[in-house]
Parts: sequence; structure tokens; C-alpha cells
Amino acid sequence: MLKIENLNSFYGDVQVLFDVSLQINMGETIAIVGANAAGKSTLLRSISGLIKQKKGSVRFLEQQIINTTPYEIAHLGIIHIPQGRRVFPHMTVSENLAVGAYTRRKTIKMKQSLDKSFSIFPKLYELKNQAAGSLSGGEQQMLAIARGLIAEPRLITIDEPSLGLSPIMVENTFKVIEKINKENVTVLLVEQNVVKALELSKRAYVLENGKIIMQGKGKDLLADAHLKKAYLGM
Repeated sequence: MLKIENLNSFYGDVQVLFDVSLQINMGETIAIVGANAAGKSTLLRSISGLIKQKKGSVRFLEQQIINTTPYEIAHLGIIHIPQGRRVFPHMTVSENLAVGAYTRRKTIKMKQSLDKSFSIFPKLYELKNQAAGSLSGGEQQMLAIARGLIAEPRLITIDEPSLGLSPIMVENTFKVIEKINKENVTVLLVEQNVVKALELSKRAYVLENGKIIMQGKGKDLLADAHLKKAYLGM
């Protein structure tokens, strides 16, 4: 579904990703794990077109998207859930969801799409007329994911969904991601909670200093001695 080859990404003169190559098959949940500043968010931003300075190949459903604009990439079916939620704080929950539907505005049936979002996130229905900026961190994370889903993604990339959440909300968030994947949405997950990410994912890549240093099945990486020492403190 997504094939990246020799991706190099830059912020100005600073190179962050070095010859990154990976692939995602349709229907998989893939995790990207690594330390802070390893380049994980840069990888997602590069896929979604938010990083302009990049070289290499990024193909989605056989189409080259390396120099495609973010809105065109979203229209193709890659939806990016950014780190930090990035909801529109002065707009209501319902208005935020309507923004998510923009790329599908010609084909989407808004009521059905809203109903589907509210069935996945019942709490959002209770809050639908409330300003997004007044929600808790966990509620904003629900809204950010729901806003992405209403665009009917083929591939959804989610950046640090558990960041700043309570343990209960972390559990709920991962259950939602698992449910999303079971509804035929391919998931690319960047997550600081290495254990949770590897337990959830079919396969995973370890990113270190902008380079892929390890890959494999999630359960196999959980048992890897280097990963345990470097990221789990074991």
C-alpha cells in the first residue's frame, strides 16, 4: 500500500531522515518506535507532504507522492493525526468533525458519517456542541482521531496518541486504534509507549538518529535484547 525508499528529509540545512525505507501492506497496523528526536514525527510529516525538503521515493497505491501537496495526499486517502491533537479550539466538536469531512465533501453523507463517528466515540456525542478547546486532553485526542476517520482514510497515520493521557485514556485510545484497523483502515502508528505499540502492531520499525536500525514482528521486537535495554530500561 505504501512503499518508501531511501527517504531523506530536511529542516533547512539540517538532515533528519537518512535513507529510510519501509513498506506497509493493506490492512496492517505498523508501529514506528524510537527515542525522542529520532525522526518519527518527521517521517509522518514527510509522508503527508508537510515536509517540503525531501528526496527519495514515497509511493502510495503505486502512485509517486514525494512532491505532492498535503491536500492532494489527504484526498488520495492518507490522513495524518498530528501530535498534540491540533483541534480547532474555538469551534465546536461537530464543526471540527465537519472540517475533517472537507476532502470528501462531494461524496460524503454528513449525517451518516457523524453518526458513525459518534458510535465509535459516544462521549463526543455528549460534547458535540461544546468548544473543542474546553475538552480534556483525552477528549481532544478522541476528537482528533474522529476528525481523521470522517475523511474516510485508506491509511491513517497517528502521531503519539497516548502523549499526556491518563492510563485509562491510554487503554481506551489503543482499543479504538485496534477497532479502526479491524474496520479495514491501515494504520501507521508513532508511539512513545513502546510496549503498547509493539503489542498492537503486526510489524514495527525502530528509528534511531534518523535511520531504521531494526524491523520485525512486534512480538519479536519486544523480546529483542537491544530494544529492551535501549527503550524499556530492562
